Amino acid sequence: MRILAIESSCDETAAAVVDDEIEILSSVVASQLDTHGKYGGVVPELASREHLRAIVPVVRLALDEAHAALETLHAIAVTAGPGLVGSLLVGLTYAKGLAFALSKPLIAVNHIEGHIYAVILESRRKGTPVEFPALALVASGGHTHLFRVEPDGGIALLGRTRDDAAGEAYDKVAKLLGFGYPGGPIIDQLAPFGNGRAVPFTAVRMKGNPLDFSFSGLKTAVLRWTEARDLSGELAARRELLAVHPRPTIEQWRAVTPQATVDMLASFQRTVIDELLRRAALAAGEMGARAVIISGGVASNQGLRAAAAKADLQAPVHFTTRALSTDNAVMIAAAAFGKARRGEYADLGVAPYSTLNRS
Repeated sequence: MRILAIESSCDETAAAVVDDEIEILSSVVASQLDTHGKYGGVVPELASREHLRAIVPVVRLALDEAHAALETLHAIAVTAGPGLVGSLLVGLTYAKGLAFALSKPLIAVNHIEGHIYAVILESRRKGTPVEFPALALVASGGHTHLFRVEPDGGIALLGRTRDDAAGEAYDKVAKLLGFGYPGGPIIDQLAPFGNGRAVPFTAVRMKGNPLDFSFSGLKTAVLRWTEARDLSGELAARRELLAVHPRPTIEQWRAVTPQATVDMLASFQRTVIDELLRRAALAAGEMGARAVIISGGVASNQGLRAAAAKADLQAPVHFTTRALSTDNAVMIAAAAFGKARRGEYADLGVAPYSTLNRS
């Protein structure tokens, strides 16, 4: 079976062609980083317009790189949600048009399931397949969730963030300190140069589900840390750096970031990672997980990968490659194959949805 998949849930327009659940024939991603970077975050209306410009050339390039004619496709898969509705609508409408014109089945995929199945696909390619039941931690700019994953494709929500997602907290802290957008990778690169115990951020304590996350308090603690210090000089230096070098190197960032700030960022990263892994370990133990899947944009964080390798998560840990951790269309194809086997096809009336409550 050969599937063309399309992803447009946020600010990347992506298309991929995958054969038989394992062979990645192509993967094309058009980033909108330059469009949104100047605003410090994704602007939904601009994202939709950029998807409109990119969708046709991205799909054509994916087909060309795969040496795949449209007639050789068995199905068209597309992200239906969750995400920005305007962005989703571009990819979904284009996929519907292709499916209708080619008389091919349409498969509507949940974006978060895609992140989970990207790990399952790559683990199978490596010869170390994920065993079930598996615990999945999906951490990104928009989501931080724990799921129980069954071999038949069943996915049950175990815990979720009550406020900011982990990646969102990274980006907001980075924006507060003048590192630009997206700031998560910059914090990850600076953290190894700092003392992760220098700033004693308090662990989150909440009533209710012990598997839920919360990062708003940590974000506020960073704000209070900045308010207690005069950071005007370093903030000005970072603004000047960005004006000259839109994408500074880590050496350039270090030159305009005092050690005290680097230590705070290291402490912030350590606290986020501790929160993620502590709850993952608890969930894995409670459900008797035979594998732990860690996916989503935050899964590309080197600090998280290193900590997960050392942590006792009750079961073997599976990551995808960094390229497939962030939004892409291979992950949408990966989730689509199981749906195709189960005959879970969508009709042309399927609508985009913005939240996890629909699937």
